[in-house]
Amino acid sequence: MNPIISVHQVTKTFGKLHAVDDVNFTVGEGEIFAFLGPNGAGKSTTIKMLTTLLLPSAGSMHLAGIDVVKEQAAARKIFGIVFQDPSLDGDLTAFENMELHGVLYGMERKKRGARIEELVKLVELWDRKDTLVKTFSGGMKRRLEIARGLLHHPKILFLDEPTLGLDAQTRNLLWAYIRRLNEQEGMTIFFTTHYLAEAESIADRIAIIDHGKLVAMGTADALRQKTGTDNLESAYLELTGSQVRDETLSSADSKREMIRRVIVNR
Repeated sequence: MNPIISVHQVTKTFGKLHAVDDVNFTVGEGEIFAFLGPNGAGKSTTIKMLTTLLLPSAGSMHLAGIDVVKEQAAARKIFGIVFQDPSLDGDLTAFENMELHGVLYGMERKKRGARIEELVKLVELWDRKDTLVKTFSGGMKRRLEIARGLLHHPKILFLDEPTLGLDAQTRNLLWAYIRRLNEQEGMTIFFTTHYLAEAESIADRIAIIDHGKLVAMGTADALRQKTGTDNLESAYLELTGSQVRDETLSSADSKREMIRRVIVNR
């Protein structure tokens, strides 16, 4: 399996804090890859670096052979992303949110319209395409965000806590869509979640990060065998401990850095 994501000796510091500390891994083309860890472990920081929102302090990252730091515009065409926090415009309709995203990616009008219809039907929202998004439930918004992330035919889909706060039925529906995309289009899926049962049942491989360092990686079976446990949750607790974690300062620091980057780039 050829690697489509490559992370080599990547470190991200915020002052004295090492949010990500000398991390190395690859993800194969067409793989479903879960990236797990406690609050503040470095998961979201890693995704932000892979998606050009933050620059690594050291190391290199490549998507489909493209250097994420040196070729940011080209790298952005490779991936779609569903952020942990909602990012739709509630004062626009579902169709308008999709249309705006397509325009920003420079898609031709005819192809854009056909692709929007295809994806909004896929997530079963076509009958609500002209409805303001602020009236949607949390699950409907998540489905639309996934459709939006797929609009420009990305090779990789990043999902940062995509099912957070959703009921079991909606979570199952979302993962059914994602599995279908992986199987039919060979799309690589890179996701974080705190629902360990999701990772155990869906991911081909799992990486666990804690205190910025990668502590384990492999299939769910391999992680269970490594820790001598019966399920992924027990293996996860064995590797990361049972102490409750608070978010580190890196979350606020990363937001400040992203804002600075936007201002400088403008």
